[in-house]
Amino acid sequence: MVDWSAGPTVLYTALYMASMRTQVYLTKEQRAKLDALAKREEKTLAELIREAVDRYLETEPSAADRDRILAETFGALPDLEVPPRSEWDRGYG
Repeated sequence: MVDWSAGPTVLYTALYMASMRTQVYLTKEQRAKLDALAKREEKTLAELIREAVDRYLETEPSAADRDRILAETFGALPDLEVPPRSEWDRGYG
């Protein structure tokens, strides 16, 4: 049985021992908004960021979904005419 009376450090270590430290640069505005949100929700900045990353990753399609989407859309524009490379405007010269 775990003795949680030792404080938040023990709780943090127990819950996130397998975590990796990652440095992320935020704008001043992003940091200010996250700090205000953390204060309102009584969470740490790290908790908010981990939760946001988890939500983002949940929306990422699986490999099977990506394959299905590609298969469904392959050849969707069969009449698309692409000019030959000799006609491309290369933006120089």
